[in-house]
Amino acid sequence: MSRFLFVVPPLAGHVNPAAAVAAELGGRGHEVAWAGQPAVLAGRVAPDAPVFPCAGAPALDDRPRDLRGVAALKFLWDDFFAPLAYAMAPGVTTAVMEFGPDLLVVDQQTVAGALVAERLGVPYVTSSTTSAELSGSLIGIPKVDSWLTDLLDGLRLRLGDPSARYDPRFSPRLTLVFSTSELAGPVAHGRGPLRFVGPALGPRAEVADFPWEWVERDDDGRSLVLVSLGTANTTVGARFLARCVDAVRARSRDVRAVVVDPGGLLGPPRGDDDVLIRPVVPQLALLARTDAVVCHAGHNTVTEALWHGVPLVVAPIRDDQPVVAAQVTEAGAGVRVRFGRADARAVGSALDDVLGRPRFAAAARRIGHSFRAAGGAPAAAVHLEELADEEQENPWHGLQI
Repeated sequence: MSRFLFVVPPLAGHVNPAAAVAAELGGRGHEVAWAGQPAVLAGRVAPDAPVFPCAGAPALDDRPRDLRGVAALKFLWDDFFAPLAYAMAPGVTTAVMEFGPDLLVVDQQTVAGALVAERLGVPYVTSSTTSAELSGSLIGIPKVDSWLTDLLDGLRLRLGDPSARYDPRFSPRLTLVFSTSELAGPVAHGRGPLRFVGPALGPRAEVADFPWEWVERDDDGRSLVLVSLGTANTTVGARFLARCVDAVRARSRDVRAVVVDPGGLLGPPRGDDDVLIRPVVPQLALLARTDAVVCHAGHNTVTEALWHGVPLVVAPIRDDQPVVAAQVTEAGAGVRVRFGRADARAVGSALDDVLGRPRFAAAARRIGHSFRAAGGAPAAAVHLEELADEEQENPWHGLQI
């Protein structure tokens, strides 16, 4: 039996895959604890798992709405991930000292976990819940690359081991990637040992009062579409969601849609013959009945859709989403539209393509097969077990790369 400490940010899309792996480890008899924000972890991790509270950073919804590209990347690190690292480091340190883990499993953007681990001489594994950084295409500009390197060096100087030379976003021991090469594509040099395990889909909290009768009642052969912009874009999506509703209504003879609207941008939850609007949906269960997804190209939504062989219309907003959207289109599993400019005609045309051209569904199924072959949460748990066993035989002495 080994002890694993998971270090995660206050972002549901980063917690859910880690929670699936943690549940697998717990089922195998290992001890699992968490370092993060209890309010975000509640309902997503085992209720009896120890949670070591960590301070947070300003919510991502507080950022300016018009940030895109390099400006959005700089804001993300300057105003969210870097402050989050400083805020979380004391809580992570307490967790390591009190729980005594054999191995840390650290979210790729929660660098406090990596830096505290190297400072305290404890081995860690990176949990890469988005494959966007593997290609290097999030950076790709020398000045931006240099800026991010300087930022990470500054964090290391205060929180980690200043003599270390590897990128703290990629463990020198192992990075678990919740995707496959069929979707992620080529990997940039210097990313360290990688294991592609595909999506880790564990149990999710039930959604009370979801009207399954609306989903299941229709027997006229209409396609079912899921429209979602995730949980971190609730203040910027009103126009796009409205255009999606318009596109569906214009095709109501052939299409109906469930629209996820956690911010209430379209008004109160409601439903008619063509459109069901809800603040929360049982996404995994719903995807098993869905014919297409319209989304922001968030990594979790994309991989969950492709797991079920569902093609996509992707409208990336910022952060890693343009990279993930490019992965989808290059794999042939979807069509991209412009989030800020797409009208109902553009969204509808993209829906016509992914629903009417079999090659999109075929590509989605091909990627879904690669996901299943990669093994998911059980495969990730095996890799962690093997590394923990190896560490007990050959204790960590601070790899310098």
